[in-house]
Amino acid sequence: MTEQPAPERISTTRNIKAPAAQIFGVVSSPQGHVQIDGSGMLIAAPDSKPVTAVGDTFAMHMDRRPLGDIPDMAEYDVTVVITDFEENALLEWSVMTPKGRPYGHVYGYRLEPAGDGETLVTSYCDWSGIPEHRKDPARWPVVPLSMLEQSLAKLDGVVSAG
Repeated sequence: MTEQPAPERISTTRNIKAPAAQIFGVVSSPQGHVQIDGSGMLIAAPDSKPVTAVGDTFAMHMDRRPLGDIPDMAEYDVTVVITDFEENALLEWSVMTPKGRPYGHVYGYRLEPAGDGETLVTSYCDWSGIPEHRKDPARWPVVPLSMLEQSLAKLDGVVSAG
């Protein structure tokens, strides 16, 4: 049987009982990313200023050791650059290399009002920008669907508690 290539875009959607503006306030804040990180890696986002436009950046301190999936990666800092922004509707970002170049994948949240103060929130990771020579099947994609689902569950909890 031939092994199927990994999907280049994965996404999951969750209905959250809150208006899009309230949810967007959490996902557009670096501290919100700490609260809702589904990867088990994010330790801190020391720049707590919310993002407001394409090109905005913030730093994140990561610790990949708990995952145990890529032995040569331990604690490290990354810069996140906003690549798409629509107030209360869409936030997309790219993680940059230490030399300031994008790794080639983007993450995002799309918010769509669902009526009665509820919002459909889609979380996604798109790997299509990664060069072919970096698409090592043993290391790609490194973001499982369960991570996105966990992030949306945490987002729902943070918004409900807020």
